[in-house]
Amino acid sequence: MARRREFAALLGDFRRTPVLVPLGDGPGPDEERGLLTADLGGIRFILAFSDEQALARYAVARGEAAREWTYQTILGARLLDVAVPAAGVPCGVALDCADGEEGMVFPPVRGMVPDEAALDFDIDADRDAGVRHER
Repeated sequence: MARRREFAALLGDFRRTPVLVPLGDGPGPDEERGLLTADLGGIRFILAFSDEQALARYAVARGEAAREWTYQTILGARLLDVAVPAAGVPCGVALDCADGEEGMVFPPVRGMVPDEAALDFDIDADRDAGVRHER
């Protein structure tokens, strides 16, 4: 129970915090490039960083420290509530992924992302069972 409360507090902090999200390598102007993602086990993760130092550690880990990294600053809640569902595939957020155990993963599960983007949510099954969902 304490572990669950601790994670809920971390999730709340993430939702309220602006994070750095690098743009992918797609062609075109910055506003047309997508967010940098990585696929793992059939789930796409948007890569986010708590600050420029965390992004620099990621760049070094990739062997791309000399590259210029273009990024947007996005509120954690906006990533989870807007960007994840917009991905169109199972998607979550990985925060500070070059930092080992210090990093965080926010998978696409109920309570973390909108129900329609959650892998552990079947609105049709819940409707058949008589569960009501407020929108």
